[in-house]
Amino acid sequence: MSVLVLIPARMAATRLPGKPLADIEGRPMIVHVADRARASGVGRVVIATDSAEICDAAAAFGHEAVMTGAHHQSGSDRIFEALETLDPDGRIGAVVNLQGDLPTIEPALIGRTAALLDGPGVDIGTLGAKIVRAEEKTNPNVVKIVGSPLGPDRLRALYFTRATAPWGEGPLYHHIGIYAWRRAALERFVALPQSALERREKLEQLRALEAGMRIDAAIVDTVPLGVDTPEDLERARALITTLSAPAR
Repeated sequence: MSVLVLIPARMAATRLPGKPLADIEGRPMIVHVADRARASGVGRVVIATDSAEICDAAAAFGHEAVMTGAHHQSGSDRIFEALETLDPDGRIGAVVNLQGDLPTIEPALIGRTAALLDGPGVDIGTLGAKIVRAEEKTNPNVVKIVGSPLGPDRLRALYFTRATAPWGEGPLYHHIGIYAWRRAALERFVALPQSALERREKLEQLRALEAGMRIDAAIVDTVPLGVDTPEDLERARALITTLSAPAR
């Protein structure tokens, strides 16, 4: 199954305006994400954006970009438009939706996500990590996966929530927002109206579960840094500077 990695990006972030073009070691953040997607070897990598500035930055660093409309309410809608533009004949069978604010993501995690679609009954693949910090268990900004174990490092997702769940003894899992979609599942998803639980929890993936789609999650060791604030950006700069420093 051919796979396309799409990275939705827009300039209108409220907490960190213009963050796709934020400089990290002389390269825009969105370029670092695209570099890591390319290093994963999963498939063709394209940035999907409504910004000519982002398109120009991608081209300047050797990456492909496609323009999409400015009206989209979610990254899923944006990547579906990009997919239809890039592959109108339907030859691509799967799409990885990689957030454009993960400049330190390990390339192997992108491959882990795409590999979940090897199971014929899986519509969507995603990632999770065991929560180890007690304060994250009750933090509504840390989305949790509630699922049935399919093995030591895989869950079938039953629910996603901002609450502390499930109750009782056992691990809690932090959801990592990267998705691998079968093309048919993505096409079906974007045609659905928002669901009741999606609106209540403000979690788009609940629309898929309420519609009966299957989501599997690979459990990984680390949560990649998502850049939402100036403080996050400084952390990303420090991490990438450390990673790019020559060994002594």
